[in-house]
Amino acid sequence: PNRFQSVHAEFDPTHWEWEPEFVESRLERSIEYLPDTSRSIVSENDSPDIPFRYSINPYRGCAHGCAYCYARPGHEYLGMNAGLDFETRILVKHDAATLFREFLARDAWRVEPITLSGVTDCYQPAERQFRLTRQLLEVALECRLPMGIITKNALVVRDLDLLSEMARLNLIHVNLSINSLDADLARGMEPRTSIPAARLRAVRELTAAGVPVRVMVAPIIPGLNDHEAPAVMQAAKEAGALDARYVLLRLPLTVRPVFLEWLERVQPSQREKVLGRIRHTRNGELNNADWGERMRGTGEIADQFGSMFQLMRQKHRFGDLPPFDTSHFQPPVLKGGQLRLF
Repeated sequence: PNRFQSVHAEFDPTHWEWEPEFVESRLERSIEYLPDTSRSIVSENDSPDIPFRYSINPYRGCAHGCAYCYARPGHEYLGMNAGLDFETRILVKHDAATLFREFLARDAWRVEPITLSGVTDCYQPAERQFRLTRQLLEVALECRLPMGIITKNALVVRDLDLLSEMARLNLIHVNLSINSLDADLARGMEPRTSIPAARLRAVRELTAAGVPVRVMVAPIIPGLNDHEAPAVMQAAKEAGALDARYVLLRLPLTVRPVFLEWLERVQPSQREKVLGRIRHTRNGELNNADWGERMRGTGEIADQFGSMFQLMRQKHRFGDLPPFDTSHFQPPVLKGGQLRLF
């Protein structure tokens, strides 16, 4: 149910027990792509535990279908729900590149790196059709603007021609999420993403092209995939990643019921163990939204994991990605060829 709406209609399959085809058609929803007519494209945040100020999200909603996606509650502001609507009703910002150009042409703009997809994945399946992420990268390369990418989809290597050129100019970082090497577990957690082997292959291809890559072992779900972190980090290092970081599972607002339903349906034998360990890292609750704690958790389990992860970073000699170069920024020429006076 949408938490902002007082009335909720729920489908009751018991009335259609003799029509299984109809029930299946209701549960197996096709993906809809809806136009997003937003007149701005760059978002600004001031969260003290998020390492970037500006971000761009060319899509709202995400067909990857990860049960724990923290972006789900955003769909409720659009009059939809954080469950199947988030996964199947994807809003597409067709004017993203034009809006990006207009933003970068503003006199008030002071050059800073901008992150592609601080919320929903910019390389989700919609990108194969609409190519908005590629258009945004083309604008960034033209303007010599540094950008970071966050994704869990190997589709990122499609744009290797742009990324390698941006890397040559110190304009790009790629953060690729890999939180398990178990293909079956990954498929259950992230049903429409690239399998782990494909993501590691993407790390190798990006690295070979000179693109700096950080692997995000995220989210860490205590009692389910936390034990895999050392193996993921070793595989990431062997593939050429320069850094590795992690984020503990977060269950804000309506992410919680979606994740709990998924856990009961897909991992019923692990349910009590997982929930118990989550509570152990969240002061007895299933979520803690406090700055500085929401990404890492608290308590003995969280502290032990954090210490282990740091030791593994040192063992594999992971470190920060090379700094961005903002010195070559060139404001774009807007439609019609109008040049800047100064």
